[in-house]
Amino acid sequence: MFSFLFKILGLFTLALALVLAVLDITRSITASEIVLTSLASTWANVSPATLLSSREAVQIWTHPILWDPILLFLLQLPSWLVFWLVAMVFLKLGQRRENPYGRFANR
Repeated sequence: MFSFLFKILGLFTLALALVLAVLDITRSITASEIVLTSLASTWANVSPATLLSSREAVQIWTHPILWDPILLFLLQLPSWLVFWLVAMVFLKLGQRRENPYGRFANR
């Protein structure tokens, strides 16, 4: 049950990463230089209010150090890279486990 859910989430996240990568490639071609859109700017373009509220929530509910060095580093990464990494984690979690007794063994 959960493997199916993780596979679906992984494929949707991978599709989103592909769309964001194509957008960055298109912007790079039109600007004649490499353009990498950070996750923070993508998030700010989609929903700026939630970006600010998530910052406040992380600083209030957890230690403020979590926001400044760790999450700000993740927000500065290219958005397609972050979504690709999340998709790989989801797809790995959705992968079937190998039979510990071997491929042709009966249980």
